[in-house]
Amino acid sequence: MSIPSKPVMITGASGALGRLLTRELSAAGWTLRLTDIAPFPDPLPEKASFLRYDLADGVAVMRQAEGVGAILHFGGCSVEQPFEAVIGPNLRGLYHIYEAARREKARVIFASSNHSIGFHKRPEGNEAKLDYDCAFRPDGYYGLSKAYGELMGRMYWDKHGIENVNLRIGSCFPKVVNRRMLSTWLSYPDLVRLCQAAVTAPRAGHAVIWACSNNAATYWGKDHRERIGWQPQDSADGARPEVEGIVSGDPVEERYQGGSYTSIEYSRQGGFSAKDAFDLD
Repeated sequence: MSIPSKPVMITGASGALGRLLTRELSAAGWTLRLTDIAPFPDPLPEKASFLRYDLADGVAVMRQAEGVGAILHFGGCSVEQPFEAVIGPNLRGLYHIYEAARREKARVIFASSNHSIGFHKRPEGNEAKLDYDCAFRPDGYYGLSKAYGELMGRMYWDKHGIENVNLRIGSCFPKVVNRRMLSTWLSYPDLVRLCQAAVTAPRAGHAVIWACSNNAATYWGKDHRERIGWQPQDSADGARPEVEGIVSGDPVEERYQGGSYTSIEYSRQGGFSAKDAFDLD
């Protein structure tokens, strides 16, 4: 994998995935500019710098992005939060990222999420899997912000020619822990390889990638991975004997692709039967 000729900016660098990317990309020889609202907890790699600020600070974003060739945008709220907590980093902060990318003509790699489409039902039997152009069906304010982020990328590509790769991350954890992850799991090495491909591909345009490993039970189908030359190498399948029986028991959580996020503050009962509440659009 080639080394980018310009520095690469990573937002959310102090989080679990940001720290992983910092460690692996710096080991590969990349020059990194790191930022987070929290201090960076690890020793700073030799070719990396870190600035602490809030993504709502557009001036700080612009200054740090000067001269970068790509922005790995993993910053902001990473779990379901009340709307007022999400709106600052995930909406206003994303605008600052894209404005910086427009000025620098940098590519944005956006950490989107399966929660942007979380209220699609899980496919059963021979039912079709979701393709990249399916309708957004966010399962909360966090998922709604990710749908917004993908649409912002679409607009900046159409209007300004800013390339962006939207990674609809499934469940990125060190190991598979329940039945749902047999479909959604993304290994740490597959994430690193995906980000390397997204940054170094000669051309990306506006791309959407289902960011999951090579799982036989995946919910997801066609995407733009061939455009950046990425194929996952790991799989959740080997964990099936240990985790297949690990389910929540919540009928909402087990019905929809977004899992536990769909049941947070879920109140759709009213006069519908349980089946009607699930099946009516």
